[in-house]
Amino acid sequence: MKLTCHRPSLATAFQIVSAVVPTRTPKEILKNVKLQVGDGKAVLIGTDQEVGIRFNIARVETDSSGEVLLPTNRVMSILRELQDDAVQFDITEDAIWIRSGHSEFKLPAEDPSEFPPVSSFDHESYFAIAGPSIKELIRRTIFATDVESTRYALGGIQMELNPEKITLAATDSRRLAVVTAACRVQGQPPTDNLSPVLPSKAMNLIEKTITEDDEEVQIAVNPNDALIKCGSATVYSRLVEGRFPKYRDVIPQETRVSIELVAGPFYAAVRQAQIITNEESRGVDFTFSNGLLTMNSVAAEIGESKIEMPISFEGEAITITFDPRFVADFLRIVDADSSLRLELIDAESAAVFRKDDAYTYVVMPLSRDR
Repeated sequence: MKLTCHRPSLATAFQIVSAVVPTRTPKEILKNVKLQVGDGKAVLIGTDQEVGIRFNIARVETDSSGEVLLPTNRVMSILRELQDDAVQFDITEDAIWIRSGHSEFKLPAEDPSEFPPVSSFDHESYFAIAGPSIKELIRRTIFATDVESTRYALGGIQMELNPEKITLAATDSRRLAVVTAACRVQGQPPTDNLSPVLPSKAMNLIEKTITEDDEEVQIAVNPNDALIKCGSATVYSRLVEGRFPKYRDVIPQETRVSIELVAGPFYAAVRQAQIITNEESRGVDFTFSNGLLTMNSVAAEIGESKIEMPISFEGEAITITFDPRFVADFLRIVDADSSLRLELIDAESAAVFRKDDAYTYVVMPLSRDR
């Protein structure tokens, strides 16, 4: 089997597919990626058996067909160091020859039949959403997942699908991110299990594969897994087991105080307030008073800080204690010039940040008797 590839395109494909290749696994074969060649096309396949990806390599020349396993780290190192744009593969039963310019490498060939399959996208009924939309939805929720939780559902993002909109929700039980965007249906997707939870690893992979502004992402949900087609890639993911929290119950329906803020200046002030905190003293007191936000922090053996910021607020002063990391995580991913609305009830109740583009972020306050 022979093929010639555009090295930068192949390197990009390897970089994306390598995200699912496990570094530690009892199945050594999973440390490889499979290269499938046929009909003038080439596909890279990687999986850890929970999440998998098929990635179509651009700018390939071949009249061969077949498949081979490529050692991921070794081939990535070769592609990274080569200088020429073209790279040739010459594959026999015993060896993989990689040649480019004046460089030549010989690697051992393993049996590709042992590699677990990764499904291709052949569904005629699916949900479809604009690529930039789902990319932004993932960015706005994935930071709120808890990948170390023993409650597996908290390590994923719940995806609620209906014929007109898609809602993503993520929580680690201390904060909650929820965002909605428009979508459409093609054909007649099944109506059951339309709130699957996908692991954050799969959602990260989906976000990385979306490159073109006009790309449409297609989503098909099965009883135990989901397939997502994004341009050159198809991502396979097993669904996360466990029940996702009833997150709507966490969002306060009525609040007492509403404060308008601009993301950029608020983010800058929160970052300053975050400096004088440590593992033992994470809390920062946010005091909202007439025309002024004051952030106070005290940490033993570190010091204390007082950060002031003018705000457009009039009313009775209210103080609420936040872990500033959770506030900063939210502000970091919204546009600096965007307007936000912070809704409060009291010092002990959940605080709600809202943007007008169907984005809601809920943060639980810390106890002030810390």
